[in-house]
Amino acid sequence: MARVVKPKSKYYVVWKGRKTGIFTSWPEAEAQVKGFVGAQYKAFENLDEARRAFRGEYQEYLNKKASQARLLQAPPPIIPSYCVDAACSGNPGRLEYRCVDTATRKEIFRRGPFAQGTNNVGEFLAIVEALMLCQEKGYTWPIYSDSVNAIAWVKGKKARTNLIPTAQNAELFERIARAEAWLGSNTYPNPILKWQTGLWGENPADFGRK
Repeated sequence: MARVVKPKSKYYVVWKGRKTGIFTSWPEAEAQVKGFVGAQYKAFENLDEARRAFRGEYQEYLNKKASQARLLQAPPPIIPSYCVDAACSGNPGRLEYRCVDTATRKEIFRRGPFAQGTNNVGEFLAIVEALMLCQEKGYTWPIYSDSVNAIAWVKGKKARTNLIPTAQNAELFERIARAEAWLGSNTYPNPILKWQTGLWGENPADFGRK
């Protein structure tokens, strides 16, 4: 009879999370750290090692061999900064977009609704308007967005949307044209960064309509 080899157990130490302690399964540990800004956690091969680690400091183990999951501390988002997001009912559909202060979640501006828009168009416009605002105020703050496409469009100074212009979305295309013109004639020091939802939780600018 073939010998059944049981998978090797791991012990997960959480120094900083919703709950701290030693957990015997990754789902238990993940529930404490996923989306928790600045979480500190790591996997160990045996219980004694995990107990010693939990009695110590996370920094003592930061540069030691990590588990297969490479459980390292999640760097927090940069503060101060702005976050932008868009919400679209349909594709194309009814579009809104907004900007919030990342730290306080205070809404800085909200635009829409616009007929026959897309999420990427909304995020593109939100990023550019946030850049305009930063230029006006003299801020060099980073701007976070969920949209890889919108970030690329801003850096390329062109909204490469497949959205078809119609009478219903004429105002939206006017805004796109103004945004592209501003990008073509201005420079800015602000980093435009991807919001890391898996590490930090939901984008603070999210409309909560998923």
